[in-house]
Amino acid sequence: MKNKNPAEQAETPQAETVQTEAAQAEAGAAPAQDEQTAAQAEAQAAGEVDEALAALQAKLDALSDQHLRMAAEYDNFRKRSQRERDAAYQEAVAYAVKALLPTYDNLERALKAETADAEYKKGVEMTMTQLVDSLKGIGVERIDAAPGTAFDPNKHNAVMHIESEELGENVIAEVFQQGFAIGDKVIRHAMVQVAN
Repeated sequence: MKNKNPAEQAETPQAETVQTEAAQAEAGAAPAQDEQTAAQAEAQAAGEVDEALAALQAKLDALSDQHLRMAAEYDNFRKRSQRERDAAYQEAVAYAVKALLPTYDNLERALKAETADAEYKKGVEMTMTQLVDSLKGIGVERIDAAPGTAFDPNKHNAVMHIESEELGENVIAEVFQQGFAIGDKVIRHAMVQVAN
């Protein structure tokens, strides 16, 4: 083994110190790089999580909107179905009542006829009362057409006009035939005489 001279021996500890410092610097730089890489990976993962959350939120919003639309469509369908059922019921009742109206008219004429038979008159009155109550039971009402009532072309049918100073203009003077309605639907217009 060769002996090193003192100058070489003096240089060697410095070289070793420099090498040691370099190694320590590299060792210190490696954890710093690892921390930086870990921070980048964490930021990237957080970004991916945010993107996934945004995608899920968009999907949730779309499904929520679809649910609200379906609920609104169902509500509209339910209301439309109810209106159609009500209209069909009114049409069926109107059809049946139209068949009974000649009977009502005949009973009304029988009540107006003069008779000495009190039992007969009472029987006709009871039959008329029962018919009117039955009509009310299914929602059919007589149209108000009493003399002195204002004429309404939606409910009354003017078949005659008279000049009268006692009654105002477009006022019903006399009722010839009673009208009937179910709700807003007119089954038969009241036949009336109107004052001008």
